Amino acid sequence: MSAEGSKKAIVAALAANAGIAAAKFIGFAITGSSSMLAEGVHSVADTSNQGLLLLGQKRAGQAADKLHPFGYGRARYFYSFIVALVLFTLGSLFAIYEGVEKIRHPHELESPMIAVGILVVAICLEGYSFATAFRESRPLKGDASWWQFIRNSRSPELPVVLLEDSGALVGLVLALGGVGLTVVTGDAIWDGIGTVAIGALLGVIAIVLIVEMKSLLIGEGATEQEEVAIVDALNGAPGVERVIHLKSQYLGPEELLVAAKIAIPSGAGARDIASAIDAAEARIRAAVPQARVIYLEPDIDRGVST
Repeated sequence: MSAEGSKKAIVAALAANAGIAAAKFIGFAITGSSSMLAEGVHSVADTSNQGLLLLGQKRAGQAADKLHPFGYGRARYFYSFIVALVLFTLGSLFAIYEGVEKIRHPHELESPMIAVGILVVAICLEGYSFATAFRESRPLKGDASWWQFIRNSRSPELPVVLLEDSGALVGLVLALGGVGLTVVTGDAIWDGIGTVAIGALLGVIAIVLIVEMKSLLIGEGATEQEEVAIVDALNGAPGVERVIHLKSQYLGPEELLVAAKIAIPSGAGARDIASAIDAAEARIRAAVPQARVIYLEPDIDRGVST
């Protein structure tokens, strides 16, 4: 459900951003607004980013091979990390540069009402994209806050699209404010200030994404709730006395590796041990469906966790 929902959100964002980018560049050509140019480049970056996210999902679907025995699931993390870098360089740095130039050399806007109209239409389209990502993320978020969902989600695409779309909506409002204040005051410096504000906003979002995607690339373990469920499943398995040691790591958004050392009765025979391990694996998969790769090491309980 996570992959399907994220793909739907990505496609919606891709379609919306492509149309918005074209409209913004037309608006810039007519009005000369730096806010419109910055927003146009921002939308191009977002459109490219959706393409990268789709590519990451496709690469992650490759079957495991000898070189990558655990598969290619982390490709989704890699391409999401690239998305964050693109948003920072092409989106944030360009907008700040363009805004500073406009503040230093203000340029009177031409046909500003056309820019306002384009921005309003863009807000509607971006709102549709955001609503799609919001709807697809809600079942995965559960009772957590949206910030906790972004920080703790092991599926990278939905948090990326949510942050991109929310940043785009705020950026459009900033662009609208910059154009509006330029019209009201007759001072084109406001257009440049709005552009710098857009760049700063994109920079903050990009840094948050870079930090989160870097953590996923390095390798994150099971969530606290998942770890509790795994330990309970093991402790309740027949023939298992307790969990001595447990480690886990996400190999991809829907594939969790679980490695544990479990204590078994000292007099258990080989057949009993094999049955206990089979039962324990089945209980783990029932409790945490993402746990697809499981390694259990039986040991005698010496009263010490390692």
